Amino acid sequence: MKQSEIKNLSAAELQEKLSQAKKTYADLKMAHAISPIENPLQIRGVRRTVARLATELTKRQ
Repeated sequence: MKQSEIKNLSAAELQEKLSQAKKTYADLKMAHAISPIENPLQIRGVRRTVARLATELTKRQ
């Protein structure tokens, strides 16, 4: 998710997307720990999305 997309979301939508992204990140980490996933760069992308969402929420408070 790009920064320009994130800026257009409301605070409630940000909160929802953040919880979804955190769950996706945890699932990817668990799957990778059990057996290597096909594209480990997905983990980095999701982690950065979580950081972008959290940063935008913090900026709005």
